Amino acid sequence: MYKNFNKSLLILLFSITSSNYVLANLPGNISELVDSSAPAVVNITAKKEVSQRSSFGYGGIPDEMLERFGVPREFREAPQQKREAISYGSGFILKDNYIMTNFHVVEDATEVVVSLSDRREYIAEIIGVDQLSDLAVLKVKGKDLPIVNVGNSDQLKVGDWVIAIGSPFSFDFSVTAGIVSAKGRSIQNNNIGNYVPFLQTDVAINPGNSGGPLFNLEGEVVGINSQIYSRSGGYQGLAFAIPINVAVDVADQIINSGEVSRGYLGVRMSEVDSDLADALGMKKPYGALINDVEEGESADMAGLVPGDVIIEFDKKEIKFSSDLPHVVGQIKPDTKASAKIIRDGKEISLDFVLGELPINNETFVPAKTQSATDPIGLKVVDIDRDNPSMANMPDGVIVSRVNPNSAASGKVNRGDIITMIQYKGKKYDVNDVDSFNEALDNFSTGNKIAMHLIRNGNRLIRSITLN
Repeated sequence: MYKNFNKSLLILLFSITSSNYVLANLPGNISELVDSSAPAVVNITAKKEVSQRSSFGYGGIPDEMLERFGVPREFREAPQQKREAISYGSGFILKDNYIMTNFHVVEDATEVVVSLSDRREYIAEIIGVDQLSDLAVLKVKGKDLPIVNVGNSDQLKVGDWVIAIGSPFSFDFSVTAGIVSAKGRSIQNNNIGNYVPFLQTDVAINPGNSGGPLFNLEGEVVGINSQIYSRSGGYQGLAFAIPINVAVDVADQIINSGEVSRGYLGVRMSEVDSDLADALGMKKPYGALINDVEEGESADMAGLVPGDVIIEFDKKEIKFSSDLPHVVGQIKPDTKASAKIIRDGKEISLDFVLGELPINNETFVPAKTQSATDPIGLKVVDIDRDNPSMANMPDGVIVSRVNPNSAASGKVNRGDIITMIQYKGKKYDVNDVDSFNEALDNFSTGNKIAMHLIRNGNRLIRSITLN
């Protein structure tokens, strides 16, 4: 019992000591920051028109009863009715009566009302939006409006204190604080995030905070609170903000030209795992592995080919494949950029002239470059050129069977087209069954090979360790 008492006392003392340490290190100028910065933060009310079908059928009679009496469905279904819905968010005055917020806050809005902390209200005009970055620019007709001080999000460090001001659940101008947990996060959410290197924070963010500013301790905006990761719909310690450097670039483009343009390489890519790194002759897994190259686009014109690994672009390190869109997207179209590439185990340099990211879902047309395959545990057949459905297929072999529990199982699928095998700087073209078998003769048990294949029209590269 005495030991348990001492243990409990120790835990209590540790807790008190830890709490005191945290409190001692809390920034002391938050109240001053809020006083100076809050006037430029706004509450946004967006009115939207939504369609709703009544749960009752024709004449207000329940649908089940109408069905029981044999009333046809076209007569049972009540017509859709329009109703007004209201959503809330946050924002801030950037400059010259321009306000920044999230795209999803004002999406499909028929009217947007902006409220300041001094109770002034304005009807806002939506100047432009950018769905890929989840940003929108509004403008109001007001005089002597306060503006925020804009910081440099590139200078943020993990562990830096940050403060959010916004309107969670319509509680106007609420303040929360935390630290930067990580930088350069890639968050996939309906195409949002591909071109945004999100800041991750532990600042308490909830619905209504969207579009509001994230401040550093100097009172400068360094981010725009945009998303949370939650299983419940509420805050769970993971919040994500758009870096202000990205946001300001988007805003300037919207204000000056009405649209946002981004650089474009024209590639499909994936991560490099340890097996692929070994197969590609790399010392460690890193970079963006090129699975396919789009015909006529920047990557194709520069000579990039499937199997290349981009480790640096525009003098910025590419650790993960998700880093590449972040870097490329911030470069203007028709701009020259250089990159470091790992090809056949050796580092080379390539020069690019960037294209422009398509604004619609244009079809990715693969360039006529080599691709790759899979080894042991497969049965492959030649492409029947006399068959009209196969006449336009690329050179390679078709996988007709994948043996369960084989090296290829789970990595290669029946119907895949194998076009090439790569191993430690050497590439073996696969044009038919004979060349496939000849390529496999060069490998032995334990070798890790990179296989280029085509699946449903998309080029992929998979690593396989031969049994």
